[in-house]
Amino acid sequence: MTNKSNHSQKTSPIKVLYAIFEADPFIKTGGLGDVGGSLPAALCKTGVQVRVILPKLASIPQEFKSRMITITQFEVPLGWRRQYCGIQMLREKGVTYYFVDNEYYFKRSGPYGYEDDGERTAFFCKSVLECLQHLPDFFPDILHCNDWHTALIPVFLREQYMEAPKYTRLRTVFSVHNLKFQGIFPKSMLADVLGLAHSRSASDQLAFEGSINYLQGALYYSDRLTTVSPTYAKEIRTAYYGEHMEEIFRRRSSVLTGILNGIDQSKYSPAKDRCLYERYRPSSFQQGKAANKRALQEELGLKRDESIPLLVIISRLTEQKGLDLVLGILDELLCERVQLAVLGVGDAKYEDAFRGYQARMPQKVRACMTFDAPMSSKFYAAADILLMPSKFEPCGLSQMAAMRYGTIPIVRETGGLADSVIAYNQYEDTGDGFSFANYNAHELLFTIKSALDLYTNRRASWDALAVRAMKKNFSWKASAEKYAALYRDLIHL
Repeated sequence: MTNKSNHSQKTSPIKVLYAIFEADPFIKTGGLGDVGGSLPAALCKTGVQVRVILPKLASIPQEFKSRMITITQFEVPLGWRRQYCGIQMLREKGVTYYFVDNEYYFKRSGPYGYEDDGERTAFFCKSVLECLQHLPDFFPDILHCNDWHTALIPVFLREQYMEAPKYTRLRTVFSVHNLKFQGIFPKSMLADVLGLAHSRSASDQLAFEGSINYLQGALYYSDRLTTVSPTYAKEIRTAYYGEHMEEIFRRRSSVLTGILNGIDQSKYSPAKDRCLYERYRPSSFQQGKAANKRALQEELGLKRDESIPLLVIISRLTEQKGLDLVLGILDELLCERVQLAVLGVGDAKYEDAFRGYQARMPQKVRACMTFDAPMSSKFYAAADILLMPSKFEPCGLSQMAAMRYGTIPIVRETGGLADSVIAYNQYEDTGDGFSFANYNAHELLFTIKSALDLYTNRRASWDALAVRAMKKNFSWKASAEKYAALYRDLIHL
């Protein structure tokens, strides 16, 4: 009897509630949405029982809203407020999703950027904990929280739910996707919204330069911390990358793990992508790349010549992405026999700069200042080189996607870029991209010229490099297995 009971305990799946503010295909503004839409399904394949919870935002397509079923309703205490909360459920691609329904907080066109974001995210965090008392068939072993929007979940759990049945055994994992964004709000919210002014520990551990910092709270209160690449996990312990959190990461380094994100390889596949002018595989790489390049050149109004190296930037146009380096060397770069196409939106100074180059050199430069997923597929398939010289990059998606299409990334050796791109070695003819170490414009220019030399003068080596990149495995399988191992270690503490 005892042996059977022990065996049953060992083989019962770990249950994880995965809290995130966006998940593709429901809502996506960037890489966080890709993770929310891909990692839970990969985790389920490892034997972990994962369910996802996110806000029911107005911008979720109606095709999904029409399939949601309300499974419970209750009130959420938030400071002096008591707010309605409905939990709706939907199964999609084998994963159970819960949606937190409250039109006052979530009937918005986008997920963020509102004056009451501090209150909205606090409500979401409290709702996640409250709903556990009402879900009919699921109580997790682990709450896995993602970025500052969910950072109060570990705080509320320890401060307000430890006397509730079953909550004492809950463990928490907090993943940092981008440390730049932390959720910093007025100190008055500690009492008015969070209801934590009476707690000395909460007051101390959320306090940040006269305000309160949601993410900082999660760093103190969570059982395990993760980031989205091993190199970024090391970098954030330094002042340059740590965004004022480096001391906490150093102090808690024993519970900090870096796990590189994956991508949905069926989505980023030149053999399956219906947005391409012509689909191709590694075996038909040269013909497919040439056909897509000619078609994109024609569509963009660039000189139609498949022999001209086509460089692309597919990115949010922000300082983080190293665009100051690109603009610093662009006049010299455009003296070479190259074309440059830019796809993205962002800061006005970068948009205006690239538009200016297009106006001056319309045969060489095209600035597509928009976010367009089908067009990004065309860019990946047509380009020879992706420029991604980021100042910092927790993980990065574009370099992985580009490689799947045989487009060679030129990256700075930081964060996930350092972990996902192996620099070309001309002596051994190995590697799958190009990289440089220092945040320096002329290091970038030198690296680009090295890549152009290989493309122009040693084409067989270039083609072999591209095929290696296409065959590289960026699936979520390896990442999911590492998270599953982390969960097992945490449960068996």
